[in-house]
Amino acid sequence: MMLNKALVLGATGGTGTAIIAELLKRGVESVAFGRSMNKLEQLAGVLGNPTGLQLRTGDVFNSNDVYEAAQGVDVIFHSASIPYHEMSTKLLPMGEAVMQAANKRGVKVVAVDGIYPYGKRTDEQPIDENYPKHPHTRKGKVKLEFERMFFSPHWNRVKGMIVRLPDYYGPTANEASYLGSTLASIASGKPGMFIGNMTVPREYVYLPDAAVMMVELAGREEAYGQSWNIPGAGVISGRDIVRIARKASGTSKAVLPVGAVGLSILGVFIPVMKEIVEMLYLTKEPLRLSGRKYERLIGPIPSTPFEEGITATIHSLMSR
Repeated sequence: MMLNKALVLGATGGTGTAIIAELLKRGVESVAFGRSMNKLEQLAGVLGNPTGLQLRTGDVFNSNDVYEAAQGVDVIFHSASIPYHEMSTKLLPMGEAVMQAANKRGVKVVAVDGIYPYGKRTDEQPIDENYPKHPHTRKGKVKLEFERMFFSPHWNRVKGMIVRLPDYYGPTANEASYLGSTLASIASGKPGMFIGNMTVPREYVYLPDAAVMMVELAGREEAYGQSWNIPGAGVISGRDIVRIARKASGTSKAVLPVGAVGLSILGVFIPVMKEIVEMLYLTKEPLRLSGRKYERLIGPIPSTPFEEGITATIHSLMSR
């Protein structure tokens, strides 16, 4: 299948920006959709104001706004996200609005999601897409509801796929990612915090690599109707992330691990912090994703080494 034109929802977020950059690199006309024209114009500026990029403001909860923006597109990348503390009330209505618009247009949808629906791991082996989903957290349960809604036969004119990312990082990643604020602090030479355990190695995917995989899958007719893992370049501990980032930035301010107590205190001022507490199990007993299914369909997984990816991220943040 040819990808000629794509709509990216949540375009100014970390994942959306990476997807648009990858689409444009491949000559795919792209429509960046977001609430704020100011932010969309900043995004266009960062990407060098390319001719193949259109900017559209609208509300992702308004099916008509999405429908209008999706005129003439082959695929919608649904990478709009919801803050943790609003997820239980807003995730499904947002997804339903997107699917209504896509169904009306008869276009494909690639929904970007995470690993929460899997729940706790049973051992340390990388898990594939058939791993049973037994979420034990509120956010995991609502994400599983989203998956059921997304693949519902009710959307009879939509072919969809869900792509699942572990924690991510990269030049476009922002506060929505666990590592975003840690790396931003190090890049600006300020003291920072690291959410969760700093000694247990965990999986992270470099967003430019993830964007390559997501766009590759989006262009394959046979990839639709199912979920896909988007794995990272192995695992790394928080200590090693901080060491590489400090070396890249030439700074050495303290980076402190923050656990349940610290997050609960911060949550008094920043509601989203309180909501991270139930996800801390992933920092102690992390899940790893198997990419074998992707390799069978597409080929080798792009995996930028952590040293290179973290260094590039820090230099990009510093140049801003």
